[in-house]
Amino acid sequence: MPPALYTDLTAALRPLLAELLETPDLFQTWDAHLELVAAGGRVVLKSKRAKGLVDSLFWGRAPKATENKQLPQATAFAAIDRFLGLKAHLALSDALPEGAVLDEAYPHCAVKFSYRKKGAPKAKALSMIFIGFNDDADALAYALAYAESAGGSLPLVTTRPLMGTKLHEWR
Repeated sequence: MPPALYTDLTAALRPLLAELLETPDLFQTWDAHLELVAAGGRVVLKSKRAKGLVDSLFWGRAPKATENKQLPQATAFAAIDRFLGLKAHLALSDALPEGAVLDEAYPHCAVKFSYRKKGAPKAKALSMIFIGFNDDADALAYALAYAESAGGSLPLVTTRPLMGTKLHEWR
């Protein structure tokens, strides 16, 4: 079964994160933890608002560097925004098999994000691991190549919505 594409979900997530950056007062609470690995570097965005208090940390590591450095908030959000702006995304349905790693040539981002906007009846939560691609053909070719090289298959989402215990679409 071919993997499911997630470009619609990442396209909806992109303006939501921009809204959080630009107008955080529209949100009653949020808990965002995003980890992006791209081109051998890493960007981590952690921000939480609970009981009116905001706690945020943004850091990264340049390719081939061993030391993490604090990043400006705008830099961390811009890196995540570029990733979400890619033309195609696949998502993992479960943890990688033991010993397997994602190819660093393809950017991937773990997203754990929950929020409640002011006046909203309930909170929403998302927990996903996305892999970004230039287009749909590139995404599908990657899925096939990975399956061949790993001697098995990458645990990619094939049926939407994903509703696992750890990884899930909006609920």
